[in-house]
Amino acid sequence: MPNYSLAIFDFDGTLADSFPWFIASLDQTADHFHLNRVDPAEIEALRELSSREALNHLGVPMLKLPAITLYMHKLFAEGMHDIRLFAGASDMLFALHDAGVKLALVSSNAEANVRHVLGDAAGLIDRYACGSSLWGKAQKFGAVLRALRQSPANAIAIGDEIRDIDAARQAGVAVGVTTFGYNSRKALERHAPDYLFGDYTAMTRAVVG
Repeated sequence: MPNYSLAIFDFDGTLADSFPWFIASLDQTADHFHLNRVDPAEIEALRELSSREALNHLGVPMLKLPAITLYMHKLFAEGMHDIRLFAGASDMLFALHDAGVKLALVSSNAEANVRHVLGDAAGLIDRYACGSSLWGKAQKFGAVLRALRQSPANAIAIGDEIRDIDAARQAGVAVGVTTFGYNSRKALERHAPDYLFGDYTAMTRAVVG
């Protein structure tokens, strides 16, 4: 029997290698919304911050955030042919599926974008909860648990950001984070996730046993 009967995945920075695209899209987004461009020298420092701290640091008005999110989803859709899954991500999803683990995907990205990049692995996902939400990620985790009739004690959320750790704690599920995504390993360690994953082999072992 697997260690966890449900694995809830984030997408960008967890399964998809989209951080280079994200950085490349920042100037275009800043110009479109008349915001300050990001100094390339700031990028590593931004990886130390939570998403809210990063937005505050960049001076992004919260009222503009929904429009900015939609705009970046549009840019992602236009450029997603250049975005790939991390090496080993698809094999890991197939391994978990074959072991009987239910799979869910929770992301602020659009479901159509996510499915396109997942390719053949898209059909392995038992539940998608994509798109922006006023209620945040923890509530999406709760909705997934209810829809798939799973106990929080038997579930793990896997992401790559500080906010993924916070949301998992709020939902009462275990949490693991990749060290190759949007937030740095050092930043993630400060928030004490249950697991830090440097590769998908370790991730599979933690979930399946």
